[in-house]
Amino acid sequence: MFQSFDATTSPDQGPPRLAALRAELASEGLDGFLVPRADAHQGEYVAPRDERLAWLTGFTGSAGFAAILNDVAGVFVDGRYRVQVKAQVAADFTPVDWPETKLGDWLAEHLPQGGKIGLDPWLHTLGEIEKLEKRLKDIGIALVETGNLIDRIWPNQPPRPAAPVTKYPKEIAGAGDESKRARIADLLQEAGHKAAVLTLPDSLCWLLNIRGQDIPRIPVTHAFAIFHDDGRMQLFSDPEKFDRLGPDPNIALAHWDDFEPALAALTGPVRVDKASAPLAVTRILARSGVEIAHDQDPCILPKACKSDAEIAGTREAHLRDAAAMCEFLAWLDTEAPKGGLTEINVVKKLEGFRRATNALQDISFDTICGSGQHGAVVHYRVTEGTNRAVRPGELLLIDSGGQYLDGTTDITRTVAVGPATDEQKTCFTRVLKGMIAISRARWPKGLAGRDLDPLARIALWRSGQDYDHGTGHGVGTYLSVHEGPQRLSKISEVALQPGMILSNEPGYYREGAFGIRIENLVVVKTADPLLGGDARNMLDFETLTWVPIDRSLIVPDLLDAEERAWLNGYHAEIAAKIAPRLSAGASTWLRQATAPI
Repeated sequence: MFQSFDATTSPDQGPPRLAALRAELASEGLDGFLVPRADAHQGEYVAPRDERLAWLTGFTGSAGFAAILNDVAGVFVDGRYRVQVKAQVAADFTPVDWPETKLGDWLAEHLPQGGKIGLDPWLHTLGEIEKLEKRLKDIGIALVETGNLIDRIWPNQPPRPAAPVTKYPKEIAGAGDESKRARIADLLQEAGHKAAVLTLPDSLCWLLNIRGQDIPRIPVTHAFAIFHDDGRMQLFSDPEKFDRLGPDPNIALAHWDDFEPALAALTGPVRVDKASAPLAVTRILARSGVEIAHDQDPCILPKACKSDAEIAGTREAHLRDAAAMCEFLAWLDTEAPKGGLTEINVVKKLEGFRRATNALQDISFDTICGSGQHGAVVHYRVTEGTNRAVRPGELLLIDSGGQYLDGTTDITRTVAVGPATDEQKTCFTRVLKGMIAISRARWPKGLAGRDLDPLARIALWRSGQDYDHGTGHGVGTYLSVHEGPQRLSKISEVALQPGMILSNEPGYYREGAFGIRIENLVVVKTADPLLGGDARNMLDFETLTWVPIDRSLIVPDLLDAEERAWLNGYHAEIAAKIAPRLSAGASTWLRQATAPI
């Protein structure tokens, strides 16, 4: 519900843990050690056992890494976490703005020639390490693959997760696992690959039509797999997790320890995704003389382009979730101005409305609920120690979502608690213009997220403003709320394709004052032809999220006629779709909340 800031991640624990790690560096003859946020599956969300970065530094964000040297300990975070990291780490750690500051450049500045940096090859990818080695080679800094030094000094480290898996319904998935495996086998045969190594949990869950419980909020299971070009599959995990599925002659279950020998025994070419597979996989294959073909995980694109059944299920999940959100917002509109609420009160109440649907499996991530200045912390998570009152005259940013069997939701709404200032309204309306621009986008097939991302920022740029995160991420179907490879981001080169679900979430943040973000989910579709248009293949978005936007924060004169028409049409469709699902009181609130501007 909300994340407790307990002793395992408190700032005062950082200095003694840092000292213990430096003692390990000395014993190994190393000048530094890299501590990533990622686990061996390169997941954004990790099990308690793999919270090494948080355990060492106190920083609990979902992205970042540390480079620990003998005289400086850098904690690298992107724009989402620069306020958060300052509050969470002790003075012994130095926050570093990333990716503006590259790790290789930072190491070159802080280490002498001949320095040696240790790393755990199971926690880094080949692509990541190749880039770093290229930067460090000419200055004589060496990367040394070691065991994990954090695990050596972490007493009572939690065990590896081993929750049982369940079968995912074929009617929701839109295809059986047998047909999915045949499809992936065909892809391998076309590429001339004898096998593929699969290490991403959501790829395995999608391919086998299963779901798990190894990660909080994300229904995946941890395993590695070798998938052969004839459709056979070797699955390496805790075999008892899969007892409920029954035997399958084409799936061989084995223990984690059997993975390395199985890799060494393969006949190539073996497909390995250098962007997601652990570096250790490439090293094991190379030492064994197995031919390696570096190529994308073959499940990535088929999983990203949702089936008709998955899109239909996702639509229904969003209608259900929108009704819960509207019940919540109607309650909030009444209670917040009274001044008696805290952030934790809001988080609990919102989850209660979702659970009242009797369809919620879990929330899709820890709810972000930032009142006033906390709204400027992009991925703020309320704790007992940071809990703040929801005060009249401030903005309240609420980013939340639900995991339902038929879909995953993610929505952000920023609301005014009582009267808002002109400045807050103006900034809000600029963000809204960006969200509308993405919603209305129409583009030639073949363009990528980086080509659309500027549409969300133009209104802010014209006023000298911007935000330090991507405009959108991919979303799974009862899988990860953050799913690749598609993104709306200045760094995304992946062509958008029909069936891809993304978030549309521009924002604006003023440190120490307020934060604004408006987020809907959208799905890419083939655009209807336009009268007078040519025969060019065009794509556009279908909106999936149906929750009103706070009209009290909108400056109508800042919207042009087409933007105003889109907003009024959106609100009218919300009223038509959601009102029949609401209580009488919430329905009355919705009628007012969706009135034309």
